[in-house]
Amino acid sequence: MTNHIIGGTAKLSSSDLWSALCYHPGFGSDLSSEALPSSLPVGQNSPQICPYGLYPEQLNGAAFTCPRETNKRSWLYRIRPSAVHEPFSILKEGTSQDLSDNWDEIAPNPNQIRWNPYPLPDDKVKIDFIQGLHTLGGAGDTRSRHGMAIHIYACNASMVDRCMYNSDGDFLIVPQLGALKITTEFGRILVQPNEICVIQQGMRFSIEVTGQTRGYILEVYDTHFQLPNLGPIGANGLAAPRDFLSPAAAFENREVPTGYHIISKFQGKLFVAKQFHSPFDVVAWHGNYTPYKYDLNRFMVINSVAFDHADPSIFTVLTCPSLRPGVAIADFVIFPPRWMVQEHTFRPPYYHRNCMSEFMGLIKGKYDAKEEGFSPGGGSLHSMMTPHGADATAYDNAVSRPCKPVKLEDTMAFMFESSLSLALTKWGDDNSLKSMDYWKCWQPLKSNFNPDWKPSVLQDREISSSLLT
Repeated sequence: MTNHIIGGTAKLSSSDLWSALCYHPGFGSDLSSEALPSSLPVGQNSPQICPYGLYPEQLNGAAFTCPRETNKRSWLYRIRPSAVHEPFSILKEGTSQDLSDNWDEIAPNPNQIRWNPYPLPDDKVKIDFIQGLHTLGGAGDTRSRHGMAIHIYACNASMVDRCMYNSDGDFLIVPQLGALKITTEFGRILVQPNEICVIQQGMRFSIEVTGQTRGYILEVYDTHFQLPNLGPIGANGLAAPRDFLSPAAAFENREVPTGYHIISKFQGKLFVAKQFHSPFDVVAWHGNYTPYKYDLNRFMVINSVAFDHADPSIFTVLTCPSLRPGVAIADFVIFPPRWMVQEHTFRPPYYHRNCMSEFMGLIKGKYDAKEEGFSPGGGSLHSMMTPHGADATAYDNAVSRPCKPVKLEDTMAFMFESSLSLALTKWGDDNSLKSMDYWKCWQPLKSNFNPDWKPSVLQDREISSSLLT
């Protein structure tokens, strides 16, 4: 595999760098990657002297004693150890004040909530990814490593001589507007809207953007994301492991006399330390703990082909399981383009009350349960046991249209679903961001009850009989 070498024996222009990236396929695979030939030690992880005079450093995503099937670690071979930096101090300036893990900022609110598209920064002010982070809500505690958070990012400038890593958990990033050029210790990743990227705990990254950029982040504090079990679906379907891509090794051998800032998200707060070289100086690496991306277009949709709905769990891309079998700290679920062919069926999502919390976002197009008002770049939250479902317009359309095969196209909605009861932050509860009349979308739903109803035609009787038998 050809890898890009930055600051090594070859140099590439910025346009070449991002247009010809190489990736390693496979979810959770044990991978090896070299940006210089023979830069990985042979037969051992930590020789007395490494090739090219590199330093060996292990990055652990799991306890040493975890079973082999859950053990996550990678060995990095770098120009300087990552410990070469000045002390951390609280980051007070030049960042968003809306990053929070205080779930007691406001009183609980069980109402259905919908947000208009989250605001983009003013073009007159340069806001990078870290400065543009806003916490919408969450639950749990970073110190006990149990819980999750939902963040929104909105930025218009690249991170310059500064990077970030998350000590609290994993970031699942969902771009909605604008591409992300992500430099990591493992290499570079280009993530477009309709793709996702997971930056796992402890991995340093820096993000370049071009113009207005916006998206969603699901952060989990517990275990890492994994592929859901398929059960009766069988060996194949949903997201295929080979479609997940990890970057190929690349490195910067660059001094930064004015200082390079390392920003750590630690116990919900941001801290900064200065060093005088690029942190992306990893020449080679091997292991099964890497950042990765996934193209949502590659998801193999499974759906009902006769009548009624299968549960939305069939649309799960990734899950972060809890200790209770079948119950997730968080699921990442998508609703992609697909054929709707069910007969005698109300096709939009049915009305329901759920023991899980559901945050919905929209990358593009329209969502079939909310044909108006739910816009790309916005969101909604239906908390535990709060009723929700199709609005009046979607209901009327669904019961009046013939049940002929129809393809939903040019759409991509998603859901962050959690077994935790989520609380909003002050930023998330800001009424200027909300659609204040969201509750009204269900009010036109009228009673259609007819105590004198009888099957209208023989076919109705036959349908009813066949379903009962």
